[in-house]
Amino acid sequence: MTPAIGVTPHYRLAGSAENAPAGTTFGCQTTQPAGCYGPDQIRAAYGVNTLAARGLDGRGRTIVIVDAYSSPTIRQDLATFNELFGLPSADFRQVAPDGLTPFDQSDTNQVGWAGEITLDVEWSHAIAPKADLVLVLAKSNQDADILSATRYAVNHDLGDVISQSFGEAEQCMDPQLLKEQRNLFQQATRKHITLLASSGDEGSAQPTCDGSSFFKAASTPASDPDVTGVGGTRLFADGLTGAYDSESVWNEPEFEAAGGGGFSAVYGTPSYQKSMHLPSRGVPDVADNAAIIGGVLAVWSTSGRGAGLVFRFGGTSAGSPQWAGLVALADQLGGRRIGMMNHKLYGLAHAQKRYAANLHDITMGDNTFHGPVTISGFAAQRGWDAASGLGSPKADHLVPTLAGGR
Repeated sequence: MTPAIGVTPHYRLAGSAENAPAGTTFGCQTTQPAGCYGPDQIRAAYGVNTLAARGLDGRGRTIVIVDAYSSPTIRQDLATFNELFGLPSADFRQVAPDGLTPFDQSDTNQVGWAGEITLDVEWSHAIAPKADLVLVLAKSNQDADILSATRYAVNHDLGDVISQSFGEAEQCMDPQLLKEQRNLFQQATRKHITLLASSGDEGSAQPTCDGSSFFKAASTPASDPDVTGVGGTRLFADGLTGAYDSESVWNEPEFEAAGGGGFSAVYGTPSYQKSMHLPSRGVPDVADNAAIIGGVLAVWSTSGRGAGLVFRFGGTSAGSPQWAGLVALADQLGGRRIGMMNHKLYGLAHAQKRYAANLHDITMGDNTFHGPVTISGFAAQRGWDAASGLGSPKADHLVPTLAGGR
């Protein structure tokens, strides 16, 4: 049996959406530094609100989210999320190409995936609130089932951008399935579908293939050369206004969590990274807020703790759907799919003024894994690094840059 693709959403209860009026402030938003953020604050911190003022909201574009199992309350939770945070309703549909596994509340694996679905759907919508959303559900989190669901999304051309908030060590994926995945991603790229994936939540480490420990490894699918891997930062911004202050590499030893990153054991250095003289494909490519203390708020009713509850979520799982929303905005602005964007992203790194205008360069922190074993990581530095990639978005400049020609 092939290894299961991992998902480990990090969440903490923040409050309840029941009878909460729109614009409610949660206690974790008022701490110093802010302990959580709603859509308004993230949109302000990363410049998305500036784009919204120009009419960019993702309309006419479609975001595809691939996940496993299901969340039976996702449609209602999304509606509650929108009402609570003043977002428009979403054109949302679910597809289960290989059939839907009945949801089992007693199965912690399925509950974890339900939390992941919540985070992915609500936060892609928060960034591009008028984009259509298609949730493609694999019947399990086995590699073959995830790949089958992704293949359906690509073959049926379900959308413009695909977000994948999951992963495992490259060495743990069956080589034949890894080859099939590579071919599928190349097919998607030829269709100008943008591919995104989270880089992992254990820093420079990944769980061993038998799940008994951890070892230094890069995560697939983020490490595929046609995928934009999204790493993690700790955002420091005003919890009420979203005013940006700074960011560091996400690393919370108390949760045994940090932003994934490292070098591929499978893929050589792609052309867009050649000038950096890396030993092989390096991940992540970009980053986004992933902190647990400082996470994003989402409405989730299948946690087992009650309906309509608001949790703060952390992990690089939060970044991939947000970047998918940014891609939808760029597609809308350009009137076409921007497709695989790594060449354009790395092109920015060669011109310091353009780089500084489009991305927050993260220069503080590292992604050493502090868990049952300690695995040394990579330190942030100027420009690209294997802890935060090229950095987090300044969307008001980056989206027009991405939209400006293939």
